Amino acid sequence: MNKHVLGAQLYTVRQFTQTIEGVAETLQKVAAIGYTAIQISGFGPLDPQEVARLVQDSGLTVAGTHAGWKRFLDDLDAIIAEHKMWGCTHAAIGGLPGEYHTLDGLKRFLDELEPVSAALAEEGIDFSYHNHNHELMRHGARTLLETLYEQASPQMLKAEIDTYWIQAGGGDPAAWIRKYAGREPLLHLKDMTMGPGREQRMAEIGEGNLNWPAILQAAQESGVEWYLVEQDDCYGRDPFESLAISRRNLRAMGLS
Repeated sequence: MNKHVLGAQLYTVRQFTQTIEGVAETLQKVAAIGYTAIQISGFGPLDPQEVARLVQDSGLTVAGTHAGWKRFLDDLDAIIAEHKMWGCTHAAIGGLPGEYHTLDGLKRFLDELEPVSAALAEEGIDFSYHNHNHELMRHGARTLLETLYEQASPQMLKAEIDTYWIQAGGGDPAAWIRKYAGREPLLHLKDMTMGPGREQRMAEIGEGNLNWPAILQAAQESGVEWYLVEQDDCYGRDPFESLAISRRNLRAMGLS
C-alpha cells in the first residue's frame, strides 16, 4: 500500500472544532492517534490564519476541505485565500441543496461550477464532489452521479467517492472507485453495519460489512491520493475513539 496517505475527516469530530481552543486540542488528538493529514469540515467561524498556525504546529497536512456550495458562489476569493494559507490544493463540497437533486438541478450546478472551477484551477486548486446515496437514483439508464461525471470534464470536477453512501445507494464501492480512476484525489472511507430493526449504521473501518480488501485495492490501482476516514455518527462512542479504531484497523490492512 502507499504510505502517508491516511487522513481524518474532521466532520467526525465537528462538535469539538467550534472554537480555536477546540481545534488546537482536536489536532493534537488526531496527530497522537497516528493520522498524518486532515480534511477541514464542520469548523466554527474561526480565523483561517489561526487555523493555519495550529495546523503547522501539529505537523498535519490539510489534504482537503469541505465547504457549502453557496460559499463557493458568494465567497470564492476567501476560499482561495484559505486554501493558500493551509497549503491545500483540494477543495470539495459535501453535497448540494435539495433543489439541485434533479436533472435540471444538475444542469444548473454544472453551469454554476464552470467559472468556479476555472478560478480555482488558476490558483492550483481542484474541485471535488462528495456523494451521498440519493445520487444513485436512476434517471433513465443512468444514475444522477453517473450523469454528473459524464457531463463534467475530469479537469472541471473530481470524484470524492464515499464508500458508505455508495453501498447505501445499492452500489459497489470498489467498482465505483475503479469507474473514476485517475479522477479521485480524495476518497472517503466509512464502514457499514446493521443495527436493531434492520437499520443501516455507519461503523469504524473494519467493524462493519464492507469489502475492505477490494476497496483498498481499487483505490490503490485508481490513483487515490488521500484516504480520509469519516464517521458522521458514532452512536454514543467518543468520536476520537472511533477514529483510533479505524486507524488501527486500516494499519492492520496495510494502509499507513
